[in-house]
Order: sequence, then structure tokens, then C-alpha cells
Amino acid sequence: MLNILLIGYGRMGREVAKEATLRGHNIVAVIDSEADWSSNAAAIESADMAIDFSLPDLAVHNIVRCFGLGLPVVVGTTAWYARLDEVSDLCIEGNHSLFYAPNFSLGMNIVFRLNKQLAGLVNNTDYQLSISETHHIHKIDAPSGTAIQLANQLVERIDRYAGWTKESSQHNDLLPVTSLRTGEVPGTHEVIAESTQDTIRLVHEAKGRQGFALGAVLAAEFLSGRKGIFNMDQLLDTLVG
Repeated sequence: MLNILLIGYGRMGREVAKEATLRGHNIVAVIDSEADWSSNAAAIESADMAIDFSLPDLAVHNIVRCFGLGLPVVVGTTAWYARLDEVSDLCIEGNHSLFYAPNFSLGMNIVFRLNKQLAGLVNNTDYQLSISETHHIHKIDAPSGTAIQLANQLVERIDRYAGWTKESSQHNDLLPVTSLRTGEVPGTHEVIAESTQDTIRLVHEAKGRQGFALGAVLAAEFLSGRKGIFNMDQLLDTLVG
């Protein structure tokens, strides 16, 4: 059983709390404002793991705070990766524990692996690729961290792409990534490879938030007792053997 400090109590935070409880863990405190750090000080001392689903502009602050408390931290918040090198250095230098991922869904992480295979197979063909992602209207970042991960995988492996763009472009060396925010869509991501002969589609459609929450709790279980920086690749390896 893990004593979990839950940082962020929006839709995902509540789902994580539910999933953690189902798996026999204990939520010792919830942080949803700056004042909660003080009012929950005693409970925080009993925590042995933190899970963060807060806001992009708070993520790094929360990570550093957890490091200072000696807490391993699982981070589901995205759009802070511009400071990943800085955070990684702090983690390694202080012998801390960090698990981060743009998407905690096990299914989506299988798609990440398929996406890398697709990139290698189409590299020397005339397929033109694009990515589209759709999320609920409450999601702040666009493109999503998941779409950026997909795009970076393709750019790294397909020679003709120099980068990606979220705007329409006449430059064939830029991979287009489009975003739509509508309704309460949990998250749909699609990689499209188009040629004059056919179309290949690689699609992941989340049915709800439970899959993301389960992945985050599995990540916390994986991180317990480990030091260093980890992501879903290592977790997926342990699950699939």
C-alpha cells in the first residue's frame, strides 16, 4: 500500500484518487491550492509518493517541492517539458525519483510504439503524414503533450521532416499537427499517412479518464523504491515482459 499525496484535484485528480483507492492505496492529502501545503503539513509527512495532475505553470514548482520533501513524484501534467533538462539535473543530482509521461494510458503507449514502427516503414516512401488531436474544452495546452510526442517520434525517424507545425504550411518538410477542443472528449489522437494509392490511419480513442488514472497509479507502484527518471517505456516493458 502506498500513502499518496495527490497534487491537483480536477477531473483527472479525482479519477486518480478513485483508482488508487480501488488498488488498495491511501490518499493522505490533496493539494489543490497553495494554502493546502500548510494546512496538510502533518498529513504530507506521512506520504511516501506524490502524483501530480495540476497545471502546467505549477508543475515544476510542485516537482521541486516534492524533491525537497524527499517524495518520489509521478507527473501527469504536461506543457512543462521546456524545463525538463533542468528538472532532470535536479533529480539526478539529488538522488530523487521522477516518473513523467505525456500520456499514462497503456493503450496510447502501445500506439507510441506502433507510431515509431510506422515512421521507419514509410521513411523512404511518398507518404505524407499528419497528426490530429481532439480534447475537451477544458484542456489548456494545444497541441496536447501526446500529439507532440507522436510528432517528435515521426520527425526523428522520417528524413524529410525538419520539424512539426501547428499551423497549416506549404513547406513539405514540416509535419502538420492540428488540434480541436470540443465538448467533453477525453482524448482522440490520429496519425494519418496519405499517398496517392491509399491512406493509413493509426488512431487511439480514449473512452474515459479511467485508463489514464490507472496508468498513473501503476506508475506510482513502479516508482516505489526506485531512484532516477522513468517513463512509460520502462513501465510498459515490465507489464509486457
